[in-house]
Amino acid sequence: MIIVPGPSSKELGVKIAKILKVKVVPVDFKFFPDGESYIRFRGSIEDEDIVIVQTTTPPQDTRLIQLFLMTHNAMDLGAKSVTLVVPYLAYARQDKRFLPGEAVSIQAVGKLFRSLNVRKLITVNAHSPEMLKAMGIKTENLSAIHLLAEYFKKHGLIGAVSLAPGKKAMEMAIEAESVLRGGYYCIETHRDVATGKVKVETKGLTVRGRNVVIFDDIISTGGTMAESVRIVKQKGSRKVYVACVHPLLLGEAKKKILNSGAVKIVGTDTVPSTVSVVSVAPLIAGSLRRGV
Repeated sequence: MIIVPGPSSKELGVKIAKILKVKVVPVDFKFFPDGESYIRFRGSIEDEDIVIVQTTTPPQDTRLIQLFLMTHNAMDLGAKSVTLVVPYLAYARQDKRFLPGEAVSIQAVGKLFRSLNVRKLITVNAHSPEMLKAMGIKTENLSAIHLLAEYFKKHGLIGAVSLAPGKKAMEMAIEAESVLRGGYYCIETHRDVATGKVKVETKGLTVRGRNVVIFDDIISTGGTMAESVRIVKQKGSRKVYVACVHPLLLGEAKKKILNSGAVKIVGTDTVPSTVSVVSVAPLIAGSLRRGV
């Protein structure tokens, strides 16, 4: 096995390789004057099982093109097989037609992966796990929630309430609660597909005098999370922490959440950021070691 760390996941790729004690083939990359991507492998990969590590964070289109170029290059240079580790999988949120005429983006991404003869795709907390089954290739969707929960446990938050912002995140709260052991609740959120506005409901939420950790898969603009923090604070919680797997934190998102009353935001390195203090390298290395 050889690890090829892509331009957007160089540090993560090296961490995974160190855990597995396998060779790394670095990638030279640059942009031509017209904006097109250039990719070159600095090492032989012929007759080897190649693992390309490339998260597809903003700019998503550029990261995907780099990933497609690396995958094609690996096969063209004689790799025995190519496995893709895409910690944050772009376009997974558009997994169906919410409005007539919309493109189902993740289906298009899946078809491109199939056309490149990808052996397997490994991702972390995909926004639409069910959609992965329809991509037409072997996939594995890992969860980093327990890693985030362990971080808070290590920092004295055992017994904190695990909170989910929306029913879709309930499984994450249940997974976190198995580590923190403080119970779990769900804040119901309803998003208008046309306007994007979110309505929040808090039936049965009891957090007075308790520490709370709100878990989510993605924080993008931070609006929903900031509103969730405000509501939990209004309910009399002691301290509120925010945890997410993919901290995109676009624009003023981080400031918005902290200003709403959160003590701290903790994310993983699926998306490199100032809050990415938990590494998913052991999680991914475990999957690659199993080779399922």
